[in-house]
Amino acid sequence: MAIGGRPEPPGPVASLHGLGDGILRRTCSLRRPATPGAQQESPRRAPNRPLMRLRQLRSALHEFCSDAALQLAADTHDGHEVPFEVVEGGRRDSPLYCYRPLTAEFILQRSGVLARLPSYLPAAHALVATGNLEAWLDAQGVHAPPAGRERADAALHCVLARVFEDSNDFVFSEERFDAAFRDLERAVGDGRVETVVMVPLLGLELGSDEVAIGDGLTLARADACADAPDEVRRALGAGEPHVLVVLRWEPAPGDESPLGHARVRLRRLLLGLQLYDGAQLAFGALAWTRTGGGTWQPFALGVTSVPDGQVVVAPEQEDELRAFLSLIARRTPRHGQIAWALRRFELACERPAAAEALSDLLLALRALLEPEGPGSGMLATRLSTLCAEPQDRPRLAQRIAHAVSVERGVVAGLAVDPQLEPLTAELAGHLRALLRDVLCGHLDPDLRGLADALLGQEAQAAPPRA
Repeated sequence: MAIGGRPEPPGPVASLHGLGDGILRRTCSLRRPATPGAQQESPRRAPNRPLMRLRQLRSALHEFCSDAALQLAADTHDGHEVPFEVVEGGRRDSPLYCYRPLTAEFILQRSGVLARLPSYLPAAHALVATGNLEAWLDAQGVHAPPAGRERADAALHCVLARVFEDSNDFVFSEERFDAAFRDLERAVGDGRVETVVMVPLLGLELGSDEVAIGDGLTLARADACADAPDEVRRALGAGEPHVLVVLRWEPAPGDESPLGHARVRLRRLLLGLQLYDGAQLAFGALAWTRTGGGTWQPFALGVTSVPDGQVVVAPEQEDELRAFLSLIARRTPRHGQIAWALRRFELACERPAAAEALSDLLLALRALLEPEGPGSGMLATRLSTLCAEPQDRPRLAQRIAHAVSVERGVVAGLAVDPQLEPLTAELAGHLRALLRDVLCGHLDPDLRGLADALLGQEAQAAPPRA
């Protein structure tokens, strides 16, 4: 079922009633390109440079530690021995002795080889750019050399010593790396800790590796997202390389519900995408989050739906998408009839069956066009006035009346009309177009008043009956 879908138009779209381009378009209208004004409204916030440097630092250090693990393991295989020290343990009356590998000393001996690794210089440069290394080196018991290459060398040695502490086989461990990076992050990040959430978005295809939406949101191809966990790359139901939604932000001090913030932001993004195109997109069942340099943790997003259709965003459409989502995010009301109708539209998109979505769609349309109640019988007339050319209005009015009749049958538990899915998809398309044009400023939010005014104008313009 393609809730939110819309049929392709038989021909060019025309504005109705001479009220201007973009006003009172039929619901089968094609997606409009963003206007220059809308593009200017797209926020271009300055990037959070300290957090950006920390992300770059983590990526560079992760690659260097992975390469160093392979190099050090190869060196021990070739006969370079890791020195040991004898450590006394056990009880005083029965001491035990064990050998402890001097990993840090061995890494220092191999520093010349490690410095020739391709990932060495990017890691050193990222450390130098981060700054604030002196306090962290002091905490590791290392006197900080003068600023520059020597200090970066000392810091890289300490990172490797932490990651491979007490190891003589140099197997790279993500958990050890995360622990080492958390300590480094606390020292050099000025108390800043970034939270990242990733979730698969099914039904969307990008022409570019990533599309920055703004305010910490990015759409990225999973195969181009280097720091994504393996589990999120292999989203259930994504046969082709799929798209991830990546949300990054810095929680406020004392914020006890960062995942609540993520759920709200992701739900609003999905709503914007549903309004942008008629195809039905869906999040994966699980999202993944990480704070600072910690490990990835799964959590249930709480938004369930089934993808239907495909939205392809070519590189030349990225500005259009970015501007549209920005506009929708700023103009979406938090209360009132439009907000209530938007929520019903969201619920309809999440329903697994057309029979369940039908009531949500009719409730939303009644809130917008028939606030006086179903007894007035004006829903079909007003909706057809706003959403159809004059010659097509009788047919659309009949379809709306049929939908109301079908809903009564669904509530009564009668057999479902076999044509229910296309009927529900048509209703969703009309609702989507009305909501989108209201949020974009093309239609007055008082849709009932607008429809009645148009009906009044047509009645006055009609020739008198003989």
